[in-house]
Amino acid sequence: MPWRENSPMSERLAFIKACLNRIEEITAICHRFGISEKTGHKWLQRFKTEGIAGLEDRSHAPHHQPLRMSAEVAARIVKLRRRYRDYGASKLRDLLTQQYPTERWPAASSIGALLTREHLIRRKRRRRRDVERAALDHTRTPATEPNSVWTADFKGEFRLTSGPYCYPLTVLDLHAHYLLGCTALGTTGVASTRHVFRRLFREYGLPVVLRTDNGIPFAQPNALGRLGSLAFWWVRLGIRPEHIRPATPSENGAHERFHKTLKAAATRPASSSLLGQQRRFDRFQREYNTLRPHESVPGRRPPSTVYSPSPRPYPARLPALCYPDTADVRLVDTNGFIKWRTHHVFLSSNLSGEYVALIETGADLVTIAYASLGLGEFDPHLNRFVPRVRWID
Repeated sequence: MPWRENSPMSERLAFIKACLNRIEEITAICHRFGISEKTGHKWLQRFKTEGIAGLEDRSHAPHHQPLRMSAEVAARIVKLRRRYRDYGASKLRDLLTQQYPTERWPAASSIGALLTREHLIRRKRRRRRDVERAALDHTRTPATEPNSVWTADFKGEFRLTSGPYCYPLTVLDLHAHYLLGCTALGTTGVASTRHVFRRLFREYGLPVVLRTDNGIPFAQPNALGRLGSLAFWWVRLGIRPEHIRPATPSENGAHERFHKTLKAAATRPASSSLLGQQRRFDRFQREYNTLRPHESVPGRRPPSTVYSPSPRPYPARLPALCYPDTADVRLVDTNGFIKWRTHHVFLSSNLSGEYVALIETGADLVTIAYASLGLGEFDPHLNRFVPRVRWID
């Protein structure tokens, strides 16, 4: 036979039944049910007045709320919000307090709830943060001379009049504000992007730093250091990839401002084909570099007057990786693993086919590096790789 489950309602019904049977005094009944005599008389009176419905739980909210926002106050707040649409709840309360210091105003949370009910606040969707695996720090290198910092980005795609989308890849020298390339691409894939950079490197040489946002193909959110195959290629060439902080395009503000100029001058209206759009970009590039005065260039001169190619030429073959004689060198397999002694360590599939160095330290840890980039430490006792991506000088 199953156990009998008691609820507050069933207990109250049992109490009322015991009281109606009058086998014992109400004081004894209350004692048996574990309630005070006052509570017993309350439930008995409710049952006599309202029947079984009187035994239901009731709200414990106070009948009178002296601090409740009045309709008049709510109307004044709503009116003020419609006048100052960019003011939030706290700012509205501060403004009301300043204008009417003798009156008592609701808390900012209450004002916010009112604005929400009146549909005067649009709730922001939370941006999903990508999981980072020991990303590079977001220190921005100053552009002290030409080719010290290049910036690159894909301007927002737009549809050509014939239907396909165009993805303009733009590359600037940050010091001279010189437009190195503006290429109309049909995709943001790694292969086409790499082809463009290979052409620019051959024409202008290699920069010291290449700054981009965290979007594909420049970064890979869940990869080691957020570095994709394109970024590791730059590292192999002796270029330092530099990512701005996620969701902060202002850290690449000069490039973002350039996109506004490009959009107005060369994309409205769009061309009918990528080839036609590229011709417009080429004309714009010549004008931008050689004729158009730039406010950030000394004397408001065109960027071409202060830019000069890099003294570091693009090599015909990738430079060899040089590691210390004391380092163990391992090849990264097609799945992104290396083997060290009896351990299999996963690094990144973007390093597939590359050689990394393993250097044992005094702390019984093994530092793993690729070129001048430290990737992290491997603890052989715990069989655990701890990503710690940083530059090794």
